[in-house]
Amino acid sequence: MNGTDGPHRAILQRIAHRVMLERGLEPDFAPAAIAQAANLSQAPAEKGLRDLRDLPWCSIDNDDSMDLDQISVARALPGRTGQVLVAIADVDALVSKGSAVDDHARVNTTSVYTAAEIFPMLPERLSTDLTSLADRQDRPAIVIEIGVGADGSIAGSDVYRAVVRNHAKLAYDSVAAWLERHGPVPPALAAVPGLDANLRTQDEMAQALREVRHEHGALDLQTMETRPVFEADEIRDLKPEERNRAKDLIEDLMVAANGVTARFLEAKGVPSLRRVVRTPKRWDRIVEVAAHLGAPLPGQPDARALAEFLVKRRAADPLRFPDLSLTVVKLLGAGEYVVERPGKDAPGHFGLAVKDYTHATAPNRRFPDLITQRLLKAALSGGAPPYTDEELGQLAAHCTQQEDAANKVERQVGKSAAAMLLAGQVGHAFDGIVTGASEKGTWVRVFHPPVEGRLVRGFEGADVGHRVRVRLVHTDVERGFIDFDLAGATGR
Repeated sequence: MNGTDGPHRAILQRIAHRVMLERGLEPDFAPAAIAQAANLSQAPAEKGLRDLRDLPWCSIDNDDSMDLDQISVARALPGRTGQVLVAIADVDALVSKGSAVDDHARVNTTSVYTAAEIFPMLPERLSTDLTSLADRQDRPAIVIEIGVGADGSIAGSDVYRAVVRNHAKLAYDSVAAWLERHGPVPPALAAVPGLDANLRTQDEMAQALREVRHEHGALDLQTMETRPVFEADEIRDLKPEERNRAKDLIEDLMVAANGVTARFLEAKGVPSLRRVVRTPKRWDRIVEVAAHLGAPLPGQPDARALAEFLVKRRAADPLRFPDLSLTVVKLLGAGEYVVERPGKDAPGHFGLAVKDYTHATAPNRRFPDLITQRLLKAALSGGAPPYTDEELGQLAAHCTQQEDAANKVERQVGKSAAAMLLAGQVGHAFDGIVTGASEKGTWVRVFHPPVEGRLVRGFEGADVGHRVRVRLVHTDVERGFIDFDLAGATGR
């Protein structure tokens, strides 16, 4: 069954629902959760919260994002240091532990973003409205205060609760163009006096923080991710997701905020749910990959040496760098959640080159972040943690498992979308590059549209990195299969 009869979006939505269920995820909210969300209203302001609404806060996200988890602002300090403040939506104010909405979030543990439909962790009445740091709305928040030295070091930090107001809802692409000085100032940015200078200060702090992490071995990876382009529910293209200056800004601030959160909980004697990527067990294979490209790596895992190798390869061969990045990501191993108990030593995050790291900055989209928010509020109030050590251990394993399931759903539906896009082009030839060659099969990524498929004939002698011309011979939308045979000789 090829599954191409009917509107493309509807077909992909059906596939997404099926794969969600197959992977142990719930695509739909239970009636009790829907009823709870419908009856909620904006939480009343609590007494004693700091009032930070007058600061020029802004959000930067995708153009169409409404589930805004965080906003940020810079603040000058005497001397050569400054502060960046990251405010995180107080989701726990409306989603209480053990409620029907919380039960659904606990099952899925994450929003699932497929090619045709988003399956939010929380009902949209919450995530895109009541618990979103929405444009020009007063909202309760957890504020993470980060002092940044001129050298990019963390120069003091604090965590507290406050009321905040998002003064400008901004988008990645337009902000990046403005920051890089090849695009106009976004209208929402221009409308807030002083926000332009404030945002440039945030960018400077973010770059300083990033530089320090890179000096310690943070890995600069670039995998190929795409999003579908629909016209009237018919898929017309796949557009690569490009990194840019604004995305880097937010990433750098979130990494710093997550580190501050982890250390704050440790200092308060409260357990935390850490996000870790362990020292890679397959380092020997990473060494082999680098040696094949003429670059020696040390025999023992060394994040700084790997980071330097990746920087050089990006400059030397940008075309093949996404595929090298994907190889390294697979060899590093998947991230996981573990419990960090006070006084104990959990593994760090090898890829980010940070020792203390939790997930705290996206409680509308990730359940571990909501867990962390509840732990933070307990630490701030001096109350008992809302989860026992045993419960946290079970949740860490469950969140790891469900995040893996969600990733597989997103990949499966993405493959089905790619097969659907190419379904009418059987017999056509494409230029591409070999991305994988082993006993399990040979894989090719064609350049346009940017999709990957299996080379089922003519793969003898093809090796990773070879440029090839292939012919499409078969697609299977239901299973997300794309099959090619060789149409031209392989070459380096």
